[in-house]
Amino acid sequence: MKQLVLFLEEASAKAAFEGLLPRVLPEDVTVRYVVFEGKSDLEKQLGKRLRGWIQPHTAFLVLRDQDAADCQAVKQKLVHICQEAGKPCAVVRVACRELESWYFGELSAVEKALGIPKLSDQSRKSKYRIPDAIHSPSSELAKITNGRYQKVSGSREIGKFLSPDSANNVSVSFGHFLAGITKALTHAST
Repeated sequence: MKQLVLFLEEASAKAAFEGLLPRVLPEDVTVRYVVFEGKSDLEKQLGKRLRGWIQPHTAFLVLRDQDAADCQAVKQKLVHICQEAGKPCAVVRVACRELESWYFGELSAVEKALGIPKLSDQSRKSKYRIPDAIHSPSSELAKITNGRYQKVSGSREIGKFLSPDSANNVSVSFGHFLAGITKALTHAST
């Protein structure tokens, strides 16, 4: 039996993945979540947490929001931390700009989760067509849902409706995340 350990910047990601990952992962994979208190806490403690993990058949995936930082620089820093911790097979993914970009990639999931009829019609607006380019997706999502989207509770509900098929989500970084899960499981430590 394999184990997938996700190192996450914030609790909203865990809330979303608890609804999504059971529909993505094979039945013989268990999931553990290590949630940090923001990106600086993640970067500060990640190496220590990885070095201390000794269970066999474990795959590691690290996820951090890009926010306003350079995506490649963020990823390289995290990859370096994983390598220094002796876990070079850990997969690093960056949510461009924020986790909420992935929700804009599939507004029909948000519509169902929050019970807001015709919300998915918003995806036709030019500023939402490329979800990974939205400047502040969490603020924008709160705005178009009239405050009904709350980070943790909203993510918990939306995760239940996000498609496990990246073809249904126009966020490129969401597709990279799903591919990262497959890659991580392929390289699980023995």
